[in-house]
Amino acid sequence: MPEPRVPRETDSASATAPAPRGAAPSPPGAGAETGGSRADAIPSSPVTAPAAPAGDPSGTPPTGPDVVCVGETMVMFRPDGAGPLAGQSAVRLSVGGAESNVACALVGLGHRAAWLGRVGDDPFGHRVLADLAGRGVDVSGAVTDPERPTGIYFKDPGSGSTRTHYYRAGSAATALGPELARLPAVRGARVVHLSGISAALSDTCAALLDALTVRRAAGRDPGPLISFDVNHRPALWRGGTAEAAERLLIPARAADLVFVGRDEAEALWGTARPEEVAALLGPHPVVVVKDAEHGATSWTASPSRTGRTASPSGTARVAELTGTARTAEPPEASGASGASGPDRVRTFVPALPTDVVEPVGAGDAFAAGYLAGLLEGRDERARLRLGHLAARAALRTADDVPAMPARAETDPMLALTETAWPG
Repeated sequence: MPEPRVPRETDSASATAPAPRGAAPSPPGAGAETGGSRADAIPSSPVTAPAAPAGDPSGTPPTGPDVVCVGETMVMFRPDGAGPLAGQSAVRLSVGGAESNVACALVGLGHRAAWLGRVGDDPFGHRVLADLAGRGVDVSGAVTDPERPTGIYFKDPGSGSTRTHYYRAGSAATALGPELARLPAVRGARVVHLSGISAALSDTCAALLDALTVRRAAGRDPGPLISFDVNHRPALWRGGTAEAAERLLIPARAADLVFVGRDEAEALWGTARPEEVAALLGPHPVVVVKDAEHGATSWTASPSRTGRTASPSGTARVAELTGTARTAEPPEASGASGASGPDRVRTFVPALPTDVVEPVGAGDAFAAGYLAGLLEGRDERARLRLGHLAARAALRTADDVPAMPARAETDPMLALTETAWPG
């Protein structure tokens, strides 16, 4: 399959131009997109994260990260005042990236998280590392590249939407490669969280994604649970939607847990309904389909299938993660509103009514909330609810990395009955 080369970014998704194979990195390129992460809720599933690794022989508990997030992080500029970027005289600088946003939100929810990636040996790269470390994210495994620059992007607020202009072609992140999959930090994590954005950054980034999903699934040692957010970014794919559909379907089917927006799945694969998405991705992964203000639906293996195959399903892997041999809950126990078939359990949780300031970053927050519920051994409905609560925090601010809600706020919401949930 030809390597995806990125044109100027002019659509509603983030894009990065990959360096052609065998060529020197190109200078950063520009682009624009309308968009941001979806603020959809993700349904719960009876999957469990692998049990935390045992400590040393003396019984010392592990101190490494629960979740390792892998991908590109950039420096972001947005207007200091209201209105479009072109009319502003000052901008504010911050840091953002799909995978590191998830890491920051996980830390905000009380979990240990690390970010692995590459930044340039420049002021922007130094800012990325300092910002993430300041938020409590472990960046000890990040690499500083002396030759390639750190990617940057600008937010351009408009009427009803925000366009994002990226300058990231040939960035340090495009040099990420499959060797990273062998790092002890990755092998020792309970969860590794990835994004489809990496699939289009460069050939080496695509090989890294392949090593962490497809090759890992085919091996005898399953390693950490793999969480994959499809994150379709149309402008990244020179081959268009057809190329993106093929390239993103492969890791989605191989991962243990998949997050995808209903609209992006329809654009990629023609699956108009959440149940069609679950059927397309097959029986292995736990599938969470987000549908904007409507809510999120998840599919997990039914109790009759959990743990009965030679290659454990995503549901069985999730059960491993929390150290429980739990089987899938019946629909009535998890707030499900039906099942997609004898082998899958469907769970739906409505989204929370929210006055939206900006949607960028809400999908990342949702994934973090769901993963936090997974790490805590919560049931599927609570995982989806915690995803919604985290997403709502992101929707209420223009920041890509919002402050997460306090447990004094979330815990009572997670305990509500299905009829009392305000969604």
